[in-house]
Amino acid sequence: MNNHQKIRLLFLLAIVLAALISLYANLIPIVDYFVYELLKFSSESHLGKAIHFFFYDTIKILILLFLISSLMGAVNAYFPVERLRHFLVTKKLFGLQYVMASVFGAITPFCSCSSIPLFIGFVKGGIPLGVTFSFLITSPLVNEVAVAMFLGLFGLKATLIYAGSGILMGIVGGYFLGLLKLDKFLSDWVKEIQRNAGKENEKWEGEKASFFERVPYILNEGWNIVKKVLLYVIIGIAIGAAMHGFVPEAFFTHYLSADSWYGVPLAVILAVPMYANAAGIVPVIQVFVAKGVPLGTAIAFMMAVVGLSLPEATLLKKVMQWKLIGIFFGTITLFIIILGYLFNLIL
Repeated sequence: MNNHQKIRLLFLLAIVLAALISLYANLIPIVDYFVYELLKFSSESHLGKAIHFFFYDTIKILILLFLISSLMGAVNAYFPVERLRHFLVTKKLFGLQYVMASVFGAITPFCSCSSIPLFIGFVKGGIPLGVTFSFLITSPLVNEVAVAMFLGLFGLKATLIYAGSGILMGIVGGYFLGLLKLDKFLSDWVKEIQRNAGKENEKWEGEKASFFERVPYILNEGWNIVKKVLLYVIIGIAIGAAMHGFVPEAFFTHYLSADSWYGVPLAVILAVPMYANAAGIVPVIQVFVAKGVPLGTAIAFMMAVVGLSLPEATLLKKVMQWKLIGIFFGTITLFIIILGYLFNLIL
C-alpha cells in the first residue's frame, strides 16, 4: 500500500469515526424528532416512550458494538489473543485482574445491554471469562451518575455501601465464575471468532503485515459481528421497550414493605422482568423507601433491575449457551439476595 492509498484510508476512517461519534452524541434529539415529530407519538404516552426507548437503545448498542469490536480487532492485531490469554493465566496477579475489571466496569456509564458489546470484545480478545464477568457484573450496577444521585438521596453511608458492594460483587463473582471453567459453555459463534482471530494474527505476524493492511479485515470483522448479533439486539431491546416506564409502584411497595423474611428474594425476583439503567431506577427506589420499603430491600431490587434483565439474557444468548446464562444469572441473584439481607442489617 503506497502513501497515497494510506492517506485516503486514514481520511475515510476519520470521516466514518466522526460520523459515528456525532450520531452517538446527538442520538437523543435525533430520536426525539423521529418518534415525536415525524411519527407523531406523544412523549407522555407509554407507547411513545417505549418506541423512543427501542430506537434509541438499538442504535446506541449497534454503534457501540461496531466501534468496540473494531477497536478490539485493532488491539488483537498487535497483542495476539494467545499471548494475552497466556499472560493473564500464567502471571501471578493475585486477583488484581478481577479488581481492575470490576473498577473499569464501575467507571463505564453502561446499562446491562450496553455492556454486552464490550463483553463480546473482551471475550474475542482472549481475556479469561472470569475477568470479563467481573466487568459485566459491575458495569450496569455502579456508575458515576447513579452514585451522585444516590449520595443526594440517601447520604454518604448508604452510597459507599452501595458502590463498594457493587464493585466487590464484581470481583468475587468474576473470581467464582472463573473457578468454574465455563468456557466450554460459550456459543459456537464466539469460539469460532476466537479461533479465527488467533489464525489471522499468526498469518499477520508471519507476513509482518502493516496496520493499514489489517484495517479492512478489522472493520469487516466488526461489521460481521454487528450483523450476527443484530437480531438478538432487536429482540432484547424490544422486550426492554415493552417494559420501559412500566413500574407498578403500588404493587411493589405493598408486598415489599412488609417486615418478612421473603421481602429481599421477592424484590429480586420481581425485578428481573424490569429493565432500566442505574440512574433511571434510583428515583423509583426513593419512592419505595418513602413508602416503607426497607432500604436494603430497595437496593437489592435496584441491583436486580439493572444487573439481571430479560433483554440482557436475550443478548447474551448469542454469546453463551443457556446453561452458562443460567449459572451467571443464578450466581448474581444469590449474591444480590445475600447483600440485600446484609444491607437491611447495616442500614
